Amino acid sequence: MNMNKKDRPIGVFDSGIGGLTVLKEIIKELSDEGTIYLGDTARVPYGIRSPETVIRYSFENTKFLFSKNIKLLVVACNTASSVGLEAIKNSISIPVIGVIEPGARAALKATRNKKVGVIGTEATIKSNSYTKAVKAIDKDIEVFGLACPLFVPLVEEGWTDGDIVTMVAEKYLREMKNNHIDTLVLGCTHYPLLKKVISLVIGGDVKLIDSAIEVAKEIRVILEMADLKTEKSRKPQREFYVTDSPERFLTVGERFLGNKIEHIEKIEVGN
Repeated sequence: MNMNKKDRPIGVFDSGIGGLTVLKEIIKELSDEGTIYLGDTARVPYGIRSPETVIRYSFENTKFLFSKNIKLLVVACNTASSVGLEAIKNSISIPVIGVIEPGARAALKATRNKKVGVIGTEATIKSNSYTKAVKAIDKDIEVFGLACPLFVPLVEEGWTDGDIVTMVAEKYLREMKNNHIDTLVLGCTHYPLLKKVISLVIGGDVKLIDSAIEVAKEIRVILEMADLKTEKSRKPQREFYVTDSPERFLTVGERFLGNKIEHIEKIEVGN
């Protein structure tokens, strides 16, 4: 397909539907840009897989999106960003952005007492990726990581407020409160849907960092610096691909995106 480089879409992949919170912010920040989203719903969750498996899945997702003539790739999965980002960057010739570093940089700007908390999947927390990203900039910052695995299924069931999710949040975050953090990174793309409950439990004086918002801001900067912003003002393309049945993705995904999902297709990635 012969297309002006500026008018090519932005590619986004995630292990499932969580990355739609990132896509939502990209669309909000860069409404004229076309987007192609791939949710690897047949192999979700990545958070419980080995690093080798996550890297393999990430390469397969990257190959599919690259074949769609994208101009920039967003690795919207915290787990894939934790273990596979550098390998992906080295494998393709377009800009690649993950969700870890933008969130880490925002946390550094926000903290006043140099105590930062990070919540995420077991794989993200185990990888220490946020800790490494923060300490690479300021080694004096204390970073406290905590896995909150039940948050993902609760969000996907639509339980984003009420007694059950509040009790789970209180159980998880009790330990984090004892660390006297003043900044908390939402290190999983599902967690922005729990902002209200998390803020209530952790305390309104703790600043919540939503990596999705930070990623969208950084994409704008990258596109402007590389002179890759689209010049078209017509309705941008919005394509969605999944590796398993689209039905559940549509139901839950529209809630995540806050918008209708029209073009969706089931595909196979890998061999």
